[in-house]
Amino acid sequence: MSRFDPRPQLSPMQSMVIQPAMYTALRSLLIGAHALPLPTVLRGAKAIGHAFGDSKMNRKRVGLAIDRLEIAMPELDRDRRKDLVLQSYEHLAMLAVELAVMPRYLTEDAWTDYVELSSLENVIRPLIDDEPTLLLTGHCGNWETLGYTMALLGFRMHVLYRPLDLRPADAWLRQTRSRRGLELVDKFGAMNKLPELLAAGESVGVVADQNAGDRGLQVPFFGRLASSYKSIGLMAIKNRAKIVVGSARRLETNPNESVKLKYRIEIHDRIDPEDWESQPDPLFYITARYRRAIEQSVRNAPEQYLWMHRIWKSRPRHERLNKPFPKNLREKLESLPWMTTEEVEGIVDRSDRDRAYMLEHNITHFK
Repeated sequence: MSRFDPRPQLSPMQSMVIQPAMYTALRSLLIGAHALPLPTVLRGAKAIGHAFGDSKMNRKRVGLAIDRLEIAMPELDRDRRKDLVLQSYEHLAMLAVELAVMPRYLTEDAWTDYVELSSLENVIRPLIDDEPTLLLTGHCGNWETLGYTMALLGFRMHVLYRPLDLRPADAWLRQTRSRRGLELVDKFGAMNKLPELLAAGESVGVVADQNAGDRGLQVPFFGRLASSYKSIGLMAIKNRAKIVVGSARRLETNPNESVKLKYRIEIHDRIDPEDWESQPDPLFYITARYRRAIEQSVRNAPEQYLWMHRIWKSRPRHERLNKPFPKNLREKLESLPWMTTEEVEGIVDRSDRDRAYMLEHNITHFK
């Protein structure tokens, strides 16, 4: 266990009996999944995901997810928002199956049957030239397929991930991914490891849409300020790394086709050092732009996004302290080349309403 790993030390009983037994049960389920036709397993997972999402015990989480969608896509009525949330639960259950069977289907000989590529010129060039590259994605579609496919194409990828609490399953996951050239980087202590990789000209993959806490950089995400990782921009600036934002979107398959699972890899943006070096605040520019690209991936497939995540949990300091919208933050928003005056005003108005709500309900974070 890494010295950065906060997972608890296992007792002898846990390490020798309980965890091996749990892993054996898990592998037995996987063997069952492999024995059945993939469409049958995916239909079953989809039904389980829908049932769980629509269950009484999950009603509160679904309600909060619907509220998030109301902010992100106010043009949708409540019924449509609920449908998308339930589809998100279906997607999550299907994703669990796909991650388990991925090594079987995505092989050097067969991966083209399951993955469709859009134009990858923006991402291939820096990889071919061995330039330091950050490959970013969000919790939309199958984020592991994105890195897995790049590794199958022959590009060495290092992907940030959280180690599984079930140690034998974690070892299995590392082994199966590394066979294809996908190296998993433990998120605990990653801030020491990732800069070293980029400095050596390696490529690093990060799922970059999580809430970054009270110290994160607040940039727009669906018209509302969202706490985002500073570390991505800081690493890019230090190493003059290119940033590529992409996603792997699940496609509808034709009932007559033999292949019943297919993803399309799409590139939403590439950010080069020349793009940010002329900006008044390079770090803010990078962070806002990669968040904008992730937002685009979600708009392309909102039913494949994990709306149950607390994407707007941590609020800006001025909202928590009930202070007016900062002038310098407004100026940073106005400096972004893609932002319109109307969009800036919408973000300020949303922030003012959030600040008032937090004051009224005596809270400092959102659910």
